[in-house]
Amino acid sequence: MRADTLTVVVIDANLDPLRAEFEAALPDGVSVSWPDARDTAAVEAAVKGADVLVSGKCDGRMAAIATRLRLVHAAGAGTDGIDIASLAPGTQVANTFHHEDSIAEYAVSAAILLRRGFLRQHDALRRARWDSPAYDPSSPWVDTLGAATVGFVGFGHIGARCWQRFRAFGARGVAITRRGEVDAAAEGLAWSGTIADLGSLLESSDVVVVSAPLAPETRGLIGAAELSRIRPAAVLVNVGRGPVVDEDALYRALSERAIGGAALDVWYRYPADGHSAAPGNHPFETLDNVLMTPHSSGLTRETFARRADDIAANIGRLAAGEPLRNVVAVAP
Repeated sequence: MRADTLTVVVIDANLDPLRAEFEAALPDGVSVSWPDARDTAAVEAAVKGADVLVSGKCDGRMAAIATRLRLVHAAGAGTDGIDIASLAPGTQVANTFHHEDSIAEYAVSAAILLRRGFLRQHDALRRARWDSPAYDPSSPWVDTLGAATVGFVGFGHIGARCWQRFRAFGARGVAITRRGEVDAAAEGLAWSGTIADLGSLLESSDVVVVSAPLAPETRGLIGAAELSRIRPAAVLVNVGRGPVVDEDALYRALSERAIGGAALDVWYRYPADGHSAAPGNHPFETLDNVLMTPHSSGLTRETFARRADDIAANIGRLAAGEPLRNVVAVAP
């Protein structure tokens, strides 16, 4: 297959280590450039004549420059950084997933670390204190995941895969989604519901996994009132979007130990440039009941190798005039 006139521009640093594999998977004749995202002039020069942009970001300015675009392909699920309305009419926007396994691994390991008190014990033993009921009767006894009810706020690709992993430990599962479309019996859940059932889920869960996307109806979905309904020993794992859980209320609940702890992989502030920035407006780093990670739960080689394969395959379909997969929008 040849695609002599197809020009592809890749602006995603996560794909850089897979450059050779990605280019080898493309049809013959495709021209690929990898401009440095920090070099605005180079990026604009590259996208000006591009047919395909591989990036999760394309604002109005870039869309106005890249008038030949036929496809904008995010190397992930999120397309909220793409100004679809500004793209040339007919431009297709596609995404890809494959982060579910990596995120599920994170959610389970984070829940175990927090519930079993391993973070606390790690810090204590570094100070020569054996924080275990076998040595210190004041140390709390802990429970396995098999004794836990895991509540899923969101049950899409991520939530469903997380449940598969938790279920393997013998946990009980419950879930809510915006539309309440989950078949609890088919998924092996105790029950499922809608956002209206959030309170019941929070009250009954020992682990709360948040994977709901950020939308007007989910922003601040879990606030002070909702956090007050979480069990005092329960832990929250947020792998969805930071603002789904109100930052002020979350910091207060954690600092006052109203909940057992939290694993936070998604945040309220991100670096504008480079790799330095406080992740929120509160000093979460001072709390010993918080596992903080830099939005890295899905960042594994396997995730991006599969994403690169998906993107290359879609470019091949575009070159051959075939329907694309994972199209989320078409510019009007």
